[in-house]
Amino acid sequence: MAFPFTDGGTLALTVASVVLFAGTALAHAWASRGAATAVLVLVVAGGGGLVAEAVGVRTGVPFGSYDYTGTLGTEVLGVPVLVPLAWVMMAWPALLVARLLVGSPVLRVVVAAWALTAWDVFLDPQMVDAGHWAWDDPHPALPGVEGIPLTNFAGWLLVSAVMCAVLDRLVRDPVDDRTPVARDAVPVTVYLWTYFSSVLAHAVFFGRPSVALVGGVLMGLVAVPLAVRVSREVRR
Repeated sequence: MAFPFTDGGTLALTVASVVLFAGTALAHAWASRGAATAVLVLVVAGGGGLVAEAVGVRTGVPFGSYDYTGTLGTEVLGVPVLVPLAWVMMAWPALLVARLLVGSPVLRVVVAAWALTAWDVFLDPQMVDAGHWAWDDPHPALPGVEGIPLTNFAGWLLVSAVMCAVLDRLVRDPVDDRTPVARDAVPVTVYLWTYFSSVLAHAVFFGRPSVALVGGVLMGLVAVPLAVRVSREVRR
């Protein structure tokens, strides 16, 4: 909540938020499905994110040509450590949200990849505006999300699909008396909080109302049905 009141965030605030959210994802994975699952999420989402970003900054594939500006702290392979942790913090919620909404394995991967990529519609403009990375050529852009090339979101869909397919294949849900919403309430809350707070932040505080609208629609394709599912279960 402090980001809008600090002109989009400070390095300390950014580090704290990413580390805490990533830690939340790993803690929930461990608590709900065991230590091996937490390690798997860290390796697949964190390691996969690091590899994708390291390749991306060197070759422009698969996201397009971009450069980090050195404002996000310690780097590994030319990628700030915070970046793969950001993949961890949202890949786990995206996967579990998809499992709540659809049953087909193929559709789960599609929904999970969309859920993760749609978040970046909010994230990328915020980070670019804050000066953390810059695109060599931000054209053509998603309408309403100026400054971010369409190639970025295509790359996110590809990487997210691979990442979520591996996790969906290897992670098993526990068998117990809890409903899926109750068992995975923490990552579900994280996803819904991220959605609603991102819409509000861009609409009111960050001066990007068009991003709030476009991101609200795209991420809302997952978040709104999720909110309906949660509200129905809470009422029951």
